[in-house]
Amino acid sequence: MSDFQSLTGRLLVAMPGIGDPRFEHAVIVVCAHGPDHAMGLRIDRPAPGVDLKAVLKTLATPSVGGDDRPVLIGGPVERERGFVLHTDDWMIADSSTPFGDGLAMTGTREALAAMTDLAMGPRRAVLALGYAGWGDGQLEEEIADNVWLTAEADLDVLFDTDFDTKWTRALAGLGVDAARLSSQSGRA
Repeated sequence: MSDFQSLTGRLLVAMPGIGDPRFEHAVIVVCAHGPDHAMGLRIDRPAPGVDLKAVLKTLATPSVGGDDRPVLIGGPVERERGFVLHTDDWMIADSSTPFGDGLAMTGTREALAAMTDLAMGPRRAVLALGYAGWGDGQLEEEIADNVWLTAEADLDVLFDTDFDTKWTRALAGLGVDAARLSSQSGRA
């Protein structure tokens, strides 16, 4: 595809009436996007009753200190697999994948431990379980069908814990008032 434009590092913001309850009011950061695939992490939905401290304890992962940060449901694919979304000021060679503007993703226990180390770990980080994935041309088709809007990634929207307003704030960053969106979509 000669006109392919990667969405890596951008946000996907679900339109109302997306038709899939797993993605209602979703905000997803696209971590990888090529002509035949896309992968992202949902950043607005905490896993009920799960925090970082519990995950670290379950995995017997050493930490500098306890942390009650919520763990996110990153998506419906491989929900038992963890991904640390973080700023790229902390990386592990051959394990961290940098993307976008100043972001990276790492899926190791070292990344979990680093999340709790305020002196040596990443400046900002969040753990997501599972991911959202799209096959060949699927994401592009969904965007053409007005299922998703795309927006610049904003570090506060990515990493803060005001989950109830992330969707509205992501839309506002595009100049869109959530109250004015229709759940009807189509093509002109």
